[in-house]
Amino acid sequence: MSEEEKLSAEDMERVEKYLNSGFNTTERKPFRGFILLGGIWLIIAGLGWVSYYIGKQAGYL
Repeated sequence: MSEEEKLSAEDMERVEKYLNSGFNTTERKPFRGFILLGGIWLIIAGLGWVSYYIGKQAGYL
């Protein structure tokens, strides 16, 4: 990186003030990995059941 500043001290102060103001922050719920894992498992199990049913109807099983 270059040694010289790209913004003046006044501009940097305004940037820091904007970034610390929390203007576009949103509250988020905590990440729940086990619920995501359960949902993915249910989808895979459902697709497996559908493929089993199709295979049974077609006479492959």
